[in-house]
Amino acid sequence: MATTTRTTDRGAAYFPRLAAERLDIALCRASAAVARAADAHAAREGLGVGQHLVLQMLDAVGPCSQQTLSEELRIDRSVMVGICDDLERAGHVRRERNVRDRRSYAVTITDSGRRRLAEAQASIPAFLEDTFHTLTPDERGQLSAILGKLLRTGAGGSP
Repeated sequence: MATTTRTTDRGAAYFPRLAAERLDIALCRASAAVARAADAHAAREGLGVGQHLVLQMLDAVGPCSQQTLSEELRIDRSVMVGICDDLERAGHVRRERNVRDRRSYAVTITDSGRRRLAEAQASIPAFLEDTFHTLTPDERGQLSAILGKLLRTGAGGSP
């Protein structure tokens, strides 16, 4: 038993060192932790993260094809179909044949979807504060700028 405790104690100090040496590992673990927090928050709110993102994009840019939503929000196309199905069943979006391309559907937010989005958006500041409470406002700004830069160029890619 003492051996297990010593191994655990030594192992507890290993990850911070690994994260400092391997930024990719640190970012993956941080991302997973934030994703778990976002999923838990979404479960409490009754609106999935993907659903929230779809409503937010439709509200901001107007009707879009499922393919455009999938590409812009970086949600797998097969997952996007389920998200849109759920939102349509709830009355938050409607899908109609795209007049420009009859092979695709235009997804449009409804008044119900706008109301649901507003309710969900109201809880976001508190969620972000709780999730990132260990960072100062300046550090949050720096993190946002750095992640934005990575996302614009693609991690490891060039601009």
